[in-house]
Amino acid sequence: MKTNLILSLAAAAGFSICSNAAEYLSPEYLATSADGSKVIVTCATAKKLVTLNADNGEKIGEIALKFQPSGIAVAKDGSIYVAGGGVEGQLIKLDPNGKPLKSAEVGHTPIAPAVSPDGKTVCVANRFSNTVSFIDTEKMSVSATVKVLREPHALAFGTDGRLLFAANHLPYCKGTDALVAAAVSVINTADLSQPAKNILLPNGSTGVRGIAASPDGASIYVTHTFGRYLLPTTQLERGWMNTAALSVFDGTTGAYINTVLLDDIDLGAANPWGVAVSADNQRIAVAHSGTREVSVIDRAALHRQLEQAAKGEAVTEVTKNASDVPNDLSFLARIRKRYRFDGDGPRGVCFAGNRIFTSLYFADAVGKIDLAASVPGAELSRLGPEVDLTKDRVRRGEMLWNDGTMCFQHWQSCASCHPDARSDALNWDLLNDGIGNPKQSKSLIYCHLTPPAMVTGIRPGMKACNRKGITFIQFVVRPEEDGLCLDEYVMSLVPTPSPELGRGWFSRAVLSDAAKRGEKLFKQAGCAECHPDGQTGPNGEKLYTDMKLYDMGLGVGNEEHRKFDTPSLTECWRTAPYLYDGRALTIEEVLTECNPNDTHGKTKDLTPEQIKDLAAYIRSL
Repeated sequence: MKTNLILSLAAAAGFSICSNAAEYLSPEYLATSADGSKVIVTCATAKKLVTLNADNGEKIGEIALKFQPSGIAVAKDGSIYVAGGGVEGQLIKLDPNGKPLKSAEVGHTPIAPAVSPDGKTVCVANRFSNTVSFIDTEKMSVSATVKVLREPHALAFGTDGRLLFAANHLPYCKGTDALVAAAVSVINTADLSQPAKNILLPNGSTGVRGIAASPDGASIYVTHTFGRYLLPTTQLERGWMNTAALSVFDGTTGAYINTVLLDDIDLGAANPWGVAVSADNQRIAVAHSGTREVSVIDRAALHRQLEQAAKGEAVTEVTKNASDVPNDLSFLARIRKRYRFDGDGPRGVCFAGNRIFTSLYFADAVGKIDLAASVPGAELSRLGPEVDLTKDRVRRGEMLWNDGTMCFQHWQSCASCHPDARSDALNWDLLNDGIGNPKQSKSLIYCHLTPPAMVTGIRPGMKACNRKGITFIQFVVRPEEDGLCLDEYVMSLVPTPSPELGRGWFSRAVLSDAAKRGEKLFKQAGCAECHPDGQTGPNGEKLYTDMKLYDMGLGVGNEEHRKFDTPSLTECWRTAPYLYDGRALTIEEVLTECNPNDTHGKTKDLTPEQIKDLAAYIRSL
């Protein structure tokens, strides 16, 4: 019980939970100093910033922080802005030498600060509050908060700062919608009282991690996974399941332009993360967290080819017009080069003159590419001792979870469908229970404590799923040690406290008035019969499932009369859409329109206010 409390508090503070976490630095995001002489790197589990010499990549200093950093930006005047703190979200302002100046309280898990072109405003994406905070850089006070769609993960200003683009990590759609995709929220900064405009990416887009603007703000680039979820998972060749993508927007109008694939025909570029544009506007760099690579793209050539396609001119053997571009694995063949690093987990990326830097999360190192060298290559600068994960199954399991190089042709990793070991919000037609019956990918939280596994309980438990996933999703044969490491990583996961709860470690255990009323209704409506709050794991983990299969009358088509596994409600605030096929976008829909016969709790006679209260309690779990 004590161990679980410690882990829960650590998770509440925003820590990545892994064994021996304090031994690792976990470099994640980076930025170039205003004068271009330094690169500043956030180190997540070490709670500090590391500064590097931009000329040679050598470490020249450290700045200790009081929280785990989750994003960094540097203003033209040299001021440094660092986001972090998890549920205790903060944005701190440092002077160019790293001295703390002021701070502001922001939302749940702030990430990716961005400074406006005039330097008067810094924005931060509050990932689990689903908001963007606008902060006055002089006063360091929040001037406005704007709602976006779902888990904003990166921000970029368009032309003259008139528009702010927020990249939402996951789709906020019903799984049964004709188009299921993450969106980019476009905010008019001149009138923050107006709602953001949400522009959907291509069908199947999820796992959105990065966004960047050209120096003039005229072009916006967004990195994401492009899932081909409408196909059964029978193979991987030519990106059959997942491809890596870069979507382009007009930074002046906010209009979506097109999406290009970052893979090659027979070699995937799994899990793109950070993206940056060079100061001279000539190159785009994309970090591929799954394949230990950085792609460098000729920006001018990219736009020439996109303009050709828009005019209906042939660009490649595949692309004859604009609609062909998102399916053309050869589109970047002549205008992009891939650089491979001897280190796992590229995430952030930035330019410093002719040099590109990327953070190698699992290697405790920073990668460097000197484009001015006679033969540019991928170099490594270690931030600490060389990392040996052979004795740490949890950390190695986390690395393998995100590692696309263990997959056939490097198309995907476990994280492609389960980012952060949660759900990608898509329906996938896996073959373990037949074909033509797609179902939602599931969160892995506490799955080792709640057998059986999969939506229909087709697997006996988590360990079997991990091994079958290697065989039938990654299409490879791997040593049993890899499976054991994946097991340990999944078993180490702890839930993130719900944004429905109050700010502060201890107040987070206190329910809102609505949730308190909902807790009583949870029992009265019979929800607790299948989702008992007394069902706990060995360390007191609240599971909220009786681990049984039931026919609730939910099955459609060839799923009619199918029994489905009772899901855990732990962290369900994070796992929309709901039910096996994602037909319910909200908990309220689960309790009302998707429960006409009271088979899924006795809710028919509840008032709309009572439904809201019950949903508030369920979202607080």
